[in-house]
Amino acid sequence: MHIQILKSKIHRVKITQAELHYVGSITVDEDLMDAANIIENEKVQIVNINNGERLETYVIKGERGSGMICLNGPAARKAQVGDVVIIISYASMDFEAAKKYKPVVIFPDDHNKVI
Repeated sequence: MHIQILKSKIHRVKITQAELHYVGSITVDEDLMDAANIIENEKVQIVNINNGERLETYVIKGERGSGMICLNGPAARKAQVGDVVIIISYASMDFEAAKKYKPVVIFPDDHNKVI
């Protein structure tokens, strides 16, 4: 049996941009991606603390060290600049392996920088 478990989480970052006229995705500072063990094109869930919106999309690399968190395409309507979000990725694992897996959770500072 395989189950879905938490793989990675970027806990509480601020939206820095929203680009409606874009193909779609979320752009994330590459430093944050590395720290959270998230790769480009990985599926993620975005949870907006400010308005309760939840959505799924995929990650594209943002400029390293920029603190960028940009919702692109239709997702841009789900948050405003300054909203605080949680970015979550999941993995499918064998039940026994999942019991031993330790997710990567990071807590960036108020400027979306890795602490």
